Amino acid sequence: MRKFVSVINSLAAVFDLKDMGNLTYFLGLQIQYHAYGSLFVNQYKYIKELLKKAGMEHCKPTSTPSKPHSQLLTTEGTPLSDPTQYRSLVGALQYLTFTRPDFAHSVNVVCQYMTNPSESHMHLVKIIMRYLQGTFNCGLTYTQSPDFQINAYSDSDWAADINTWRSITGYIVYLGLNPILWQSKK
Repeated sequence: MRKFVSVINSLAAVFDLKDMGNLTYFLGLQIQYHAYGSLFVNQYKYIKELLKKAGMEHCKPTSTPSKPHSQLLTTEGTPLSDPTQYRSLVGALQYLTFTRPDFAHSVNVVCQYMTNPSESHMHLVKIIMRYLQGTFNCGLTYTQSPDFQINAYSDSDWAADINTWRSITGYIVYLGLNPILWQSKK
């Protein structure tokens, strides 16, 4: 904590700034401080606003962000007459993966249909939204730990994408008990 105060004092000597205390809300991220220096980061307000924007604030929650083998062909289903809402929702879901690695793969799948989304693709987005309805209080907890061991986990499905036959890979990296990097991509 002493180093942090020193940095603020050094910056204040050069710039006009005001120390407003602990950060609690920034760019849709909510930060809560707990005992022993742990932090909880989530996007509760952002999710609630997104559900309202999608007209799904009272939808029935589901326990998973996607069903197994839920990939669709890019040409499957009736094309949406106005894909604006689809693209807007998917972009917002991408932002949510900053604090929610649990549905990064599902968001990656719906991103594949951005150029020509259909009603079938929108159905996949609605499943993710229903998952958010049941898990909007989830987020990441970062704890202080003397353990600086890096652990990484990955998985890959060879030629799993049914449209391009490219592999789908996902990984997550931990520093001690804290997740610091994750991604799902084709």
